[in-house]
Amino acid sequence: MGDGNGSGKGRPATYADLEDVPPTKVGEIIEGELVVSPRPASRHTRAASRLGAWLDGPFDRGQDGPGGWLILDAPELRFLPSGDALVPDVTAWRRERMPQLPDVPSFSLAPDWVCEVLSPSTYRWDRGPKMRVYAREGVEWLWFIDPLAEGLEIHHLREGQWQLSAAHLGSGTVHAAPFDAVPLSLGKLWSR
Repeated sequence: MGDGNGSGKGRPATYADLEDVPPTKVGEIIEGELVVSPRPASRHTRAASRLGAWLDGPFDRGQDGPGGWLILDAPELRFLPSGDALVPDVTAWRRERMPQLPDVPSFSLAPDWVCEVLSPSTYRWDRGPKMRVYAREGVEWLWFIDPLAEGLEIHHLREGQWQLSAAHLGSGTVHAAPFDAVPLSLGKLWSR
């Protein structure tokens, strides 16, 4: 996400280290390193919010779409035994794996789909270490949205390796797996 600060104690970061992260920042533990980043900028937040809004009706609530998903913005994922604690921008679980939302502060069940909205401060973490963690945990689909370049990349996990499934630029309408049942107008993600 941002510049890795490490635990500052010559050891892998722990969940206790996250408690010292100020509320004006986002703290994650990625491959043993405490990573503290600024809160997302406006275009980043707008793209994530618009994407979540688009997914909610047809995929979470089943309005004018197939339903079958539980969609969440910026949940904390905690994976054991690795100790990774990630905060993706938007996530989704298939309802057969998570029938209803549990009342928990963080999730240990890996999502089926993750979207990371890229920014200069998160780019190297999202496209490197976080990608590896998502593959290790078995996340099936990973999207990268770049609101500055106005682009969407779709990656699919096959046999433990990410494969680029599709890349889209601009403001056209696309059918983006695994949510290809309902067309996505990319221009809505970039609108100000």
